[in-house]
Amino acid sequence: MGSRDWKHLADTIEAARETRNLTQVALAEKAGVSESTIQNLESGRERTRVPASLYRVERALGWAPGSGERVLEGGDPEEQQEETAPPPSDLPLRIVHELQDGPLLDATVLDLGGAGSQARMIVVVKGAPDASPEQIRADLLAWAKTQKHLQNLPADEEPDEAGN
Repeated sequence: MGSRDWKHLADTIEAARETRNLTQVALAEKAGVSESTIQNLESGRERTRVPASLYRVERALGWAPGSGERVLEGGDPEEQQEETAPPPSDLPLRIVHELQDGPLLDATVLDLGGAGSQARMIVVVKGAPDASPEQIRADLLAWAKTQKHLQNLPADEEPDEAGN
């Protein structure tokens, strides 16, 4: 593993945040992380591992995936391209339409299966195309509440085969 330039990452994140007229609090809300996470990233403190939160921050700054790693290696971030790849054609049209409308706020994959099952649920959280930063923050907070509920659903209950 080559050496990582944490100071370069800190300076690049701070400059990108300021260019977008975002405070540390506003960037944290947009990324769905704590303000202390932004403060830590902007501190330039050496770390042994790349924090998972960096990927959320790069997305919130409009950087392409992997830009944080490029910056750590001394490079520059790549701006996220506005064009997105078309969704797989085997998805229902309603889902295809929803995926194309509005900014991606977050996504997660939940394991649905018990022992031996590989069933998963994919949740994509989209915002309104013209959402204000306040609305995006409210949407992310609502998603965080919902996500907690989803992750805490009991997994040991068997569905009622009779349907009630």
